[in-house]
Amino acid sequence: MNKYKTLHLWMFIPMVLMQFGIFRDYWGDFTDNAWSVHVHYWTGTFWYLYLILQPYYATHGKLERHRTNGIIGMFLAGGVCITAFSMLYRDIVNADRSAELRDAFGPFEPWFFMGVAAVEIVMIIAFGYAIVMSIIKRKSLEDHAWWLITTVFIIMMPALGRGIQNVFVFSQVENWPNIPIMPPVYFTQGLIILLILLAAWKYQKLKHPATYLAVFVNVYTCFLEPLGRSEAVDTFLRYVIKG
Repeated sequence: MNKYKTLHLWMFIPMVLMQFGIFRDYWGDFTDNAWSVHVHYWTGTFWYLYLILQPYYATHGKLERHRTNGIIGMFLAGGVCITAFSMLYRDIVNADRSAELRDAFGPFEPWFFMGVAAVEIVMIIAFGYAIVMSIIKRKSLEDHAWWLITTVFIIMMPALGRGIQNVFVFSQVENWPNIPIMPPVYFTQGLIILLILLAAWKYQKLKHPATYLAVFVNVYTCFLEPLGRSEAVDTFLRYVIKG
């Protein structure tokens, strides 16, 4: 238990990174965001806050409160999954809009949004799997804690990636629309994988299946472009998401 005594403090790092990434996209046009965007943002934010609060309760003599909040947290985690799935439709809409409004979307072509949808589906499924495993392993502190910790790295990319990509695009605005959009994605994934490995090293979980899953999801995201350009993936996503 002492090993996790300061875990709640370390969990502020992914929380800050997530908020940095999504800040401009969410707060920059707050009143124009759809209701689904607000719900998804706040469920995700509260999940990150939960992963700060829960380790504190568990390691500071408040186990009963930790258990009670854990039950509520599982409800919240389900909300993160469901709202994330509901947001996939927006990726399809953006893909279609970018094909029609090329001047407005610039370097963000339809394949980019289809690729985002393709990688986010895997992220959501992996997140849900990690939550289920944390429940199954709830009697094993080490496994329970690590499955939950890795969830922040599994779903970090969309928020952090947007922030890094915004910084990159604005720094290259003079080249609009001929701006390469994959380098910031690769940088984001490299950063997240580094964070996963550092955290796994610190808590002696480099060979844990949750670590493998989190790394796999972020490596898979590096294939966003070929996935987005695949006609088979495009057809599958449109069939599944739009019915």
